[in-house]
Amino acid sequence: MQAEYDSRARALGITVVDNAEPRAQYGDEVGPGCVVAVDDRGRAVDVESLDPEEGLGSLKAAAERYHLDHEALVAAARAALAAPDRPVTVDVGARSAA
Repeated sequence: MQAEYDSRARALGITVVDNAEPRAQYGDEVGPGCVVAVDDRGRAVDVESLDPEEGLGSLKAAAERYHLDHEALVAAARAALAAPDRPVTVDVGARSAA
């Protein structure tokens, strides 16, 4: 998962799909200032959030609606906020059996 926070635009972008093939067909606003780019199969491709420093609550709505890993989205967002204006990559593995 790759994320980038643009400090001038105050916008956070999280790429959910690494492959450039699935192109977004439309955007689905899942919360205030939070839009999920969706491909022609209904899968989330990117999550964009305006003013993420105000909170990351809309990421939960995106995760629930598109069956994404909420914890991974938050981890990617926090990493991007900590390193503004440059892309960060967060490797997310499968949950281990406890």
